[in-house]
Parts: sequence; structure tokens; C-alpha cells
Amino acid sequence: MRRLHSESPAWCPGCGNYSILPALDAAIEEVGLDRRKLVLVSGIGQAAKLPHYTRANVFNGLHGRALPAATAIKLVNHELEVVITSGDGDMYGEGGNHFIHAIRRNIGVKCFVHNNQVYGLTKGQASPTSDLGMETPIQTHGVMSQPLNPLAIAIVEGAPFVARSTAVDRDHLQEMMVAALKHDGGFTLLDILQPCPSFNKLNTAKWYRDRVTHIGDDHDPTDMHAALDLAMTWGDEIPIGILYHNERTPMERRHPVLAEVPLVRRYAGYTRSTGGSNEAHHTHPTRGS
Repeated sequence: MRRLHSESPAWCPGCGNYSILPALDAAIEEVGLDRRKLVLVSGIGQAAKLPHYTRANVFNGLHGRALPAATAIKLVNHELEVVITSGDGDMYGEGGNHFIHAIRRNIGVKCFVHNNQVYGLTKGQASPTSDLGMETPIQTHGVMSQPLNPLAIAIVEGAPFVARSTAVDRDHLQEMMVAALKHDGGFTLLDILQPCPSFNKLNTAKWYRDRVTHIGDDHDPTDMHAALDLAMTWGDEIPIGILYHNERTPMERRHPVLAEVPLVRRYAGYTRSTGGSNEAHHTHPTRGS
């Protein structure tokens, strides 16, 4: 594959992002996405650096605010492919409220979460997905809060596509990314388990390799209860693959105004009323493609 990176990555040696980046580039090429119509959105964190290392339009926002930015971009121009690439702290912690409501609204964005179960960029504090009892430089007595289960939340909220993969299985990761990029039914979640060799000494690459198992062909991804069973399975066995899939119409195709033509190609004409205020009198003409 031709070199697509715009600069050299600044991740720690052994970081799972070194597998995620080429998998994403390969998936984009396999699906045949036009990079001129691809927008990568991120917040803050080690995962949020990824858009700077490939070729696409990029919006890098505030910590925890990747989803609001991605939502705005998608609603303004739903002809763009909008992919969020951020970490578990950025997406499930600071961005947790946005995560819940983006699923509820069914915004047609792809959410690739680099889940290393720790705040890697800020030197190893516990994240919302850190395992109970995990010791960190801050949580010296071990994490005392129950970890968040983002997949179970997404399934219960009715997210139309929920999947999990891992950075230690590059082929499977690319396969899941391709499936996610091809999905056209709204909010798409791909939770990517990855090692953080610098700060997470518990969930190592070997730890993941010893536990991940591919979801079998006998699983029915339209069965919410079966999907929840898989989402709740964690420990000696961690299922990876497509957990849940249902048919929903995304917000941008459901909204009567947005569905007609992208908002970016609409304009409002104004006339001055006798009361001195400006009033819109039409919105349908477009400026062209």
C-alpha cells in the first residue's frame, strides 16, 4: 500500500495504536472510501492523535467532545463519511453523556473507540473501563469503581451496530472496521481492546491473546438478549466480533428537512417585515453541488 501517513506517530513503543492505524488505512482502501469525503473526528488523548497520521479531513476537538463535533458535521452534510477515533476516557468518561444521546438519536457516525482501559496520555489514571482492583499511580489501592460496560449500554440503547475487536488481532480488526464502514443504518460502535504497555500492566497484549475468542457463526446478531450475554462476558473469555445489529433509520435520513438535501447546500432567503425583523421565506433552493 502506498504511504498515507502525514507525519510520524508519537506513541509509546508497543502501543496498540500501531496496529489500529494501518488497519484503518487498509479498511478505508478496501471499502473504497473517497478520502476527500472522509472526516476523522477526535477529542484529546493518545487515540485522538491518530487522524494526524493519515490522509483525511480532520477535526480535533476538546476532551470528551468528539461526538458533538461529529454530530454537527454529519447533520450539516450527511454525504460525508464521519468516523470518530478516540479513547475510552474521551468517549466513555468525559464524553459519556454524548455517547448515550448520540445512540438515542441514531446519528450516522462511525465510532471507533481505542479502549486501553487507562488514561494513557495523562500518565496512567484509571478510566471508566479499568478493571476493578487494577492498581495505577493514582489508584494505589486499586480501582474501587465498577467498570463501565459500553457495549451493553449501546445494545440496550438500540445502537444499530455494536462490535468489538482488538489491536492484537490485526486481521480481525480490519474485518470489523470494514463491516463498520459499510454499515449504513446509523450509529456504529466498534470497541477496540488494545494494550498500553506504559501504564496498563494488567491488560497486556498477552492477556488479550489468551482471552479473546471469535464470536461463532451460530450467534444471531439481531437477538438483543444474546448480544447482551456476549457483552456481559468478560474475564477468562472475551468475545470479539459483531455482537448486535438491527435496522434503524439514521437521524439525517429521518429528519424531513435534512433528508431532502444536505444542509450545507441549502440557504434561507430573508425579507424585512413591516415590524423591522428579518424573516426567512424559503429554504429549498440550493447553491449547487
